[in-house]
Amino acid sequence: MKYIGAQKIIDKKREYIMPCLGHFYADPPQFVRGDMQYLFDANGKKYLDCYAGVSVINCGHCNPFITERMIEQIKTLQHVCNIYLTENFVNLAEVTPGDLQKSFFCSTGTEANEGALLLASIYTKSSEFIALQSGLHGRTKLTMSLTGIGMWRTDPNPVGGINFAPNPYCYRCPLGKCRETCDLACADKVETIIQTATSGRPAALIAESIQGNAGIVVPPKNYFKRVKEILNKYGALLIVDEVQTGFARTGKMFAIENFDVTPDIMSVAKALGNGQPISAFISTKKIADTYTRPGASTLGGNPVSSTAGLAVLDYIAEKNLMDNAKARGEQLMRGLKLLQKKFPIIGDVRGLGLMVGAEFVHADKSPAFKELDALLEALKNLGFIVGKNGVGRNVLAFQPPLVITAQDIDDVLNAIEIILERNNYE
Repeated sequence: MKYIGAQKIIDKKREYIMPCLGHFYADPPQFVRGDMQYLFDANGKKYLDCYAGVSVINCGHCNPFITERMIEQIKTLQHVCNIYLTENFVNLAEVTPGDLQKSFFCSTGTEANEGALLLASIYTKSSEFIALQSGLHGRTKLTMSLTGIGMWRTDPNPVGGINFAPNPYCYRCPLGKCRETCDLACADKVETIIQTATSGRPAALIAESIQGNAGIVVPPKNYFKRVKEILNKYGALLIVDEVQTGFARTGKMFAIENFDVTPDIMSVAKALGNGQPISAFISTKKIADTYTRPGASTLGGNPVSSTAGLAVLDYIAEKNLMDNAKARGEQLMRGLKLLQKKFPIIGDVRGLGLMVGAEFVHADKSPAFKELDALLEALKNLGFIVGKNGVGRNVLAFQPPLVITAQDIDDVLNAIEIILERNNYE
């Protein structure tokens, strides 16, 4: 097949796509094919994908186990809207954790978070919300207003009734505390905010289990327990955003399970469809049953997306992807911490399972984003696609397909070491 080339695509983007949409790399490859943990560009070059479309392709690109099931479904019934009776999305809704029992299917993570917030308001009869600094929850008016990263808050007139609590970012504690002695002061701030900045009865606090775009910020073990106790005291709900963290990525089916807490409402998306658009918000029967006025989603939980979701869950179980995520994540963390000892430009290494971040900093701890960009470009040239995030855009982000192997991890670690040595990073 003949391709028009990367530069012509860039020129077309400038002409026909809104300028808010950028792209990685100064010299971006044009990807044309995927195969499990690998991508291929228009010139046939092979890349190890260590980002998975930002935690989407957990089961691998064009996974034949999932693709074949989708093709069979497309041949029989593709779409009727979820106001009609079909089986697949009801079967998919049966697979929920703990007391979370009832689901509403939609198409994107933004929609799922918007729906979760709506359900919280219906149940509590309150329209006040608390979010965390540096969180990211979507692109609609409300979810953007609840996003605590300036570069993603593009609307100059956010929704009112929202307050932000300090995020549990131990490497750069917003309260200036020390992890060993803080006694979860950031969690306790939630109660102060409820008492002083709200009516005393907010609808909910929404938080990512692990803050992805903030730079893979992993809370202390008991953080969510403390927050949940505070919210229960004031009749507020805990909404956990599992859009990036769900479906085996952290070594558990959902990242919140690492913190021994069950949320009142949970949103999921991305990896549930392994590239097929599908999302959902899920809640307990008591809360969900208050949502009685008519509601539907034209494409939410359509037969093809639901079939993909069921195949994803089967594949995760059959191939023990939770175990592989845990083992490969531990291998990756060990390797990055060894590099951290050799190259002080790596200021912090953190993560759970195969959601791992390495923060690049200067000697004064300021973000080394230019150096990270150079590293990412060099890794791409060697055939490795790795992400970046963080408020300072200085966190090397690993969120690869969960089918990645031990040899793959060694290969990308070796490539990082070669590039850092070549550039004399200290």
